Amino acid sequence: MTTPHPLWLRAALHAGVGGTWHGGHPGDPRVGLAVPVQTLDELARTQQVLRDAGVQATLLVPPALARQAPAEVRAARARGHEVGGLGDPAGLSVLEVAAAHPVTTWATPATLGALRQLGARHLRALPPGPAQPAPGALLSVAPEHLAATLAALQAGGYQPVPVGAVPEVRPAQPGDLWPRVYARLVEDRFARQHRVIDLTARADGVMRVAPLDHAPAPLPLPRHTPTAELHVHSPRLVGLSSRSALLAYRAYRRSLKDVAQALQERPELQAAQAVFAVTLLHAPLAQSGFELLDLPPARARWYGLGFRLLRRAYGTHRAPSEGVPKMAWLSREAFLRLHG
Repeated sequence: MTTPHPLWLRAALHAGVGGTWHGGHPGDPRVGLAVPVQTLDELARTQQVLRDAGVQATLLVPPALARQAPAEVRAARARGHEVGGLGDPAGLSVLEVAAAHPVTTWATPATLGALRQLGARHLRALPPGPAQPAPGALLSVAPEHLAATLAALQAGGYQPVPVGAVPEVRPAQPGDLWPRVYARLVEDRFARQHRVIDLTARADGVMRVAPLDHAPAPLPLPRHTPTAELHVHSPRLVGLSSRSALLAYRAYRRSLKDVAQALQERPELQAAQAVFAVTLLHAPLAQSGFELLDLPPARARWYGLGFRLLRRAYGTHRAPSEGVPKMAWLSREAFLRLHG
């Protein structure tokens, strides 16, 4: 779903240069779907695939195609699709006349100069999409990959919509770049080093799990005991909570079932004898049968500082109700009995 772009251009796009779009609500399953169509045949085939799936999307149309087939572009708009642009924005007026509607969204540019041209015309470029779908994300999908992508999105509980219909989509700001830098430099590196298994492919998936070859204190197990450490996808859980506490709780419980499935199916988790998490969000785990353990005071302060930095990195200003992190744990047998 992504197109390679130079790192500096990706940074400019995510920082909002030229008024680039920024993705929507982090807890909403709607994702913006844009499809670039270069020819009349691609326009027709893309609409057929979307019609079969019952989906409306943003069609990125070159002005030259709009000049060639204005009736077809207008008909696409009448079917509920958003019309965006592709290629040289000098033909914007032709595209807007064909669509009979103002054009706002434009395909991801390939150079900084092209990005500035879009900004000068008050057009909003699409940023490069994420490696995998996420709530509120903006995705650009080639026509030949559209059917498979729609199937994967719908299987994951996502709702594809036109870019302009994504809740809370807005122009990016310079501060939006920091969470992405943090994720690449800190979280992605940690995930690689600790072999973290990502279980967040679903729109309401909020868990990741890492296999460990030891049992860290204060777990009441021999030090050499293999364990599995839970890592909550905090921004997504906060996003779900902002929509509904019940929705977030159900996502939490369902994600624990994902962990149970991973414990039984993933070879790297076969030896794990306990499941644990060090977290401020320990109340939902306690409600799910976990035993809570107090951390040593110095370690609790260290983790608390880390969690505050994490909230700052992701722009989450509301502190959780629990102010002191704790360790929550269950034996493998108990975890599978409760959540398997």
